[in-house]
Amino acid sequence: MMTRAILLLAAAAAVSCKPSTRSGSASTAKPDDGAAVQKWLEAPAATRGTPPAAELTKAQAETVIAKLAAERQAELAKERKAEINEKAITIDGKTLKWLEKEFGKAEPGKRSLWISMHGGGGAPPAVNDQQWQNQIRLYQPEEGVYVAPRAPGDSWDLWHQGHVDPLFVRLIEGMVAVRGVDPNRVYLMGYSAGGDGVWQIAPRMADRFAAASMMAGHPNESKLDGLRNLPFAIFMGGNDAAYDRNKIAKAKGEELDKLNKADPKGYVHMVRIYEGMGHWMNLKDAESVPWMAKFTRNPWPEKIVWYQDDVTHDRLYWLQIPAGSAKAGQRITATPKGREITIEGDVPAGLTLHLSDTLLDLDQPLSVKVNGKTVHEGKVPRTIAAIQQGLTSRPDASQCGSATLVLK
Repeated sequence: MMTRAILLLAAAAAVSCKPSTRSGSASTAKPDDGAAVQKWLEAPAATRGTPPAAELTKAQAETVIAKLAAERQAELAKERKAEINEKAITIDGKTLKWLEKEFGKAEPGKRSLWISMHGGGGAPPAVNDQQWQNQIRLYQPEEGVYVAPRAPGDSWDLWHQGHVDPLFVRLIEGMVAVRGVDPNRVYLMGYSAGGDGVWQIAPRMADRFAAASMMAGHPNESKLDGLRNLPFAIFMGGNDAAYDRNKIAKAKGEELDKLNKADPKGYVHMVRIYEGMGHWMNLKDAESVPWMAKFTRNPWPEKIVWYQDDVTHDRLYWLQIPAGSAKAGQRITATPKGREITIEGDVPAGLTLHLSDTLLDLDQPLSVKVNGKTVHEGKVPRTIAAIQQGLTSRPDASQCGSATLVLK
């Protein structure tokens, strides 16, 4: 979903720091005494030009990320201020409007964001408008910006069409830059058709949220694989039998039980089937709010399970595939352990690893195996080019790596 300009910049940055796929000389980047890096960093942003091709230390990388991320956030705050204040974002002719309330007090940079999707769908606009107006009144977090967006359309699949994802990305980025939201404390929830949306959006955008809750929705064709690192709650009335929602919710809960048993550090979940209740749960599902608030996003998970739904993405956490290479049903797992990263599944050529010392020690040589074959051995240097690439594609300091490795 990046523009052509961003893709060209990202490609240039990746080439500039692309290491060899075998041990030995890993990069054209050379160790630096810090003077060139410091001089470049202290120059006005508009006059900096090409960054020095220096291999950064961990401390230097942290300094560069903090500086460049702060500058990028300042730029975004200016760019996005009007649309955040107007509570309306338009991309490619689709507009996302929202209502909002703010709860509690938190310092800028520490505020939480709650995105709560309304029900309705397959109905006249007036009906969906009523559902939207109702959604802003449903839940009350102790702290945070609580947002009830209006779906851009009125079809039955209100919230899981492809245009929703980039609108939510832009909403989150704008709230971070303009309103001081912590990108690691963004929560997703939705009721009825909004719950349908949670089933779909949460797995495919799992790296954007700290936790998600589904209320009275139907999953349709969505799968649970991508929820490995996203705490997920299911709320359903025991008598909500339309489209077998109650039976499917129970089955999905059991599936999450099995996934968690097989992978105890993943697939954290909570399931509530309220016996005797129908589609409306009399706000018993509000227990989702304090449950979700306990979690913060881990930007550098120790294992990634990436399953592409019919709406595809080019990036999940620290994995990025070339634009246009994603296809529905594609599944990739990636697991770092010690100084080795193991990647399995339908792995396209050109897979990029965004690497950080949070994930593994970049001062040590790294081995990468793809489907049992070693494709890289050696150090992957920290570089300014890699940091620029990361912040261009995703302006989020907490998810910004200091090194990139492009696999052949």
